Amino acid sequence: MKRRTLRAAFLAVLAALALIGGAAPRGEAGTVLKLGTLAPRGSSYHQSLQAMGEKWKRAPGGPVTLRIYTDGAMGGEADVVRKMRIGQVQAALLTGVGLSEIDPSVTCLQMMPMVFDSLQEFDAVSAALHPRLEQRLAEKGFVLLFWVDSGWIHYFTKAAVRTPDEMKQVKLFSWAGDNSGMEILKAAGYSPVSLETADILPGLQTGLIDGIATIPFYVLTTQIDAHCPNMLPLKWAPLIGGCVITRKAWDSLPESARGAMKAAAEEAGREITVQGRKEGGESVAALQRRGLKITPGTPELEAEWQRRCETFYPKIRGSMVPADYFDEVRRLVKEYRSRTPPPPR
Repeated sequence: MKRRTLRAAFLAVLAALALIGGAAPRGEAGTVLKLGTLAPRGSSYHQSLQAMGEKWKRAPGGPVTLRIYTDGAMGGEADVVRKMRIGQVQAALLTGVGLSEIDPSVTCLQMMPMVFDSLQEFDAVSAALHPRLEQRLAEKGFVLLFWVDSGWIHYFTKAAVRTPDEMKQVKLFSWAGDNSGMEILKAAGYSPVSLETADILPGLQTGLIDGIATIPFYVLTTQIDAHCPNMLPLKWAPLIGGCVITRKAWDSLPESARGAMKAAAEEAGREITVQGRKEGGESVAALQRRGLKITPGTPELEAEWQRRCETFYPKIRGSMVPADYFDEVRRLVKEYRSRTPPPPR
């Protein structure tokens, strides 16, 4: 009896060490990987991850079982990254904000407002930067499985907003942990309020915030439009993201399985991006049927916002976005526009 007890204790210690080390746990059913995400259960994002998981089960050398925790069940994105670092979670589908918790270089694709004129321009710039960004993530111990984006971020507010000065009256949601962004906005006279994503809806209900910059699909699924029935249709920035797995968990998988798993992941990424962009337009139409009002835009108004955003660039460069990546994005945008006609306004 004593020997069995000691053996059980020894196995428990080994399991704990494996968890702390970040290796994917393996049992009779094969390897089990936990993946955390803010994506809503049943959404197209979730469905694509489920399809990826089904293919992982059939990968050579498997089976590999993917357990998906949606709706922020694992906590906010900073929490998920912390849990990945200690091995409690092996993988995550994160937004650019979550990826920046791993390495700040990723902010160059999401934290530079009104720097991209079109998604085609964004695609060209991001494709040029992805290999470097993936290398930065790898140096921090994470393997990038796929990149995604969900189309344009827009402002949704309680009262209609047209100009940059009118936005100063709005209490804006700001990602918890984005201290640089908070300070830049406050210095410019704006009113950001730092919250976790789980606190967005309660914050709107209580009046703690009355505006948010996000994608239309998120507004539709969470019914934020009941509190913010006005949309400013500026192309603020694309909402980017990526699926990552810890290097320790990836390396613990059978080598024969990794190629098929990576291919399935890349297919899921393409599906999520195509569907996410499609849902952006569909969500705006659905929100309008529910009463959403879109603030009329003019070239003059867009130019005014562009000028205001550009006053932030010197502050963003080097604080929110690493200076070398900020400069490289501007260079790549300029290069793209030199050989590509501008999109219609």
